[in-house]
Amino acid sequence: MTNLEQAVLERLRNLPPHQQQELLDFADFLQHKTSFKRPRIDVKGLWTNLDIDISEEDISQARQEMWANFPRDDF
Repeated sequence: MTNLEQAVLERLRNLPPHQQQELLDFADFLQHKTSFKRPRIDVKGLWTNLDIDISEEDISQARQEMWANFPRDDF
């Protein structure tokens, strides 16, 4: 048994039963959280089969059009 395992067991044994259950629940949560990580999806991959070619210039122009009529506070 490693030092870390021994330290966890020692602290577990010093807790009252209801807190031991909380610790067990938290350990289950951590185990579940790390075992079900979703793979990241590349956003470009979402439209690869759609034959769409968007350039940086297209994106810049769309931004300008979207923000052109956005109300601004003049200070």
